[in-house]
Amino acid sequence: MEILVCIRRAPTTDARIKPAADGKNYDAAGINYDISEYDKFALEAGILLKEQHGGKVTVLCMGPSAATKEVRTAIAMGCDEAHLLVDDQFHDAWATASALAAKIRTLPHDIVLFGWSSVDNQSAGTGQMVAELLGLPSVSVAVSMEVADGAAKIERLAAGGKREKYQVRLPAVVTCQKGLNKYRSANMKGIMAAKKTNVPETPANAPADGVAVLRMMPPPPRKEGKIVGKGPEAVNDLVRLLRDEAKVI
Repeated sequence: MEILVCIRRAPTTDARIKPAADGKNYDAAGINYDISEYDKFALEAGILLKEQHGGKVTVLCMGPSAATKEVRTAIAMGCDEAHLLVDDQFHDAWATASALAAKIRTLPHDIVLFGWSSVDNQSAGTGQMVAELLGLPSVSVAVSMEVADGAAKIERLAAGGKREKYQVRLPAVVTCQKGLNKYRSANMKGIMAAKKTNVPETPANAPADGVAVLRMMPPPPRKEGKIVGKGPEAVNDLVRLLRDEAKVI
């Protein structure tokens, strides 16, 4: 089975983000990076499919040359091959999807997996755009998946916490949500193998973005908290403030 997993290099979730001097991107100084969190569920799904059905897991990433670190982490987790589409610019979902789709057309693929959203720009659109560009069926926000007889049975999260069930013929695109699995960590054997794995780097050749960031601003500072008292005697005042002032109950 030929499994493709598209991953994104993103700031870690504990990063302190602030606008850069140009006001159109974040300041990269002191920022640590990792595989975008939801992409790790996609990686685990791909590795599990390989373990169940045989085949190969290929990682595809678009980003700067420094993203080789995240790509090798994916290999250390259990993936087999990788391709890095080098681009130092921040692109919107459409430009990213266009570059990824162009590369995917050149690679064998029975299923293409994404995280349902990236932790930085949170557009949640790249996977579906890739499916549209490739003319493939897609299911997003998957929390359960079984593959057999050339088809995937998938449960996805729907509005109100409900679940919807789909069956799609392969090849298909699936975006993965927390709850689909519990992703593994890299072990020493995988780390050593990842160091020896060749990661080809080619220009992304992404098209022009359709969306431009005009200005990036930090959120307004939070209001200072209020201490209403101590012990059981403060309960009545707390309830009153939550009801009449904060209006949350």
